[in-house]
Amino acid sequence: MRRTIMPIAAVLLAGLAACGPSDKPKPVDNGKAGSSAAASTPLTAQSAFQKIAASVSSAKLSGTVTADDDPNHLLGRPGQYTSKVTFSDSRIKAADVEGTKPGDVDRGGAVEVFADPADAATRAKYIQAVTKSMPALAEYDYVHGTVLVRVSHYLTPAQAAAYKTAADGLS
Repeated sequence: MRRTIMPIAAVLLAGLAACGPSDKPKPVDNGKAGSSAAASTPLTAQSAFQKIAASVSSAKLSGTVTADDDPNHLLGRPGQYTSKVTFSDSRIKAADVEGTKPGDVDRGGAVEVFADPADAATRAKYIQAVTKSMPALAEYDYVHGTVLVRVSHYLTPAQAAAYKTAADGLS
């Protein structure tokens, strides 16, 4: 009986070894594999700005905000932006922004990225509430998911709308 069991056991073990992980059926590539990998990569302010600048050619990166130089002291704080960049817009006249500092929204704008879409919406509502009674501080704010795009009030509504369209294209 031992002689019969040994060959059967050998055949069973060989069969199990042949059914290793490499024999599993491979998923069908429906052409979305690359896009799902890209979609799972969270946006940063830098990557969001690059996509926006591809649509708005007058926008130029002017700075990347760090925790050490954030004028608002919000970067990385609970419920606040996780990354931020500032940009200039060549359509804004130098005379209009004379006396402002590099990186001020008046010179073009800023892109702020949050961990949660609700935090981005809350920040936009806060900015609008603060600037509502002060036209000199007014700005255009566009929220798309976790991204808040802040745009200078020195741009016309039509010019600023290009940023909204670009922000709506972020994914």
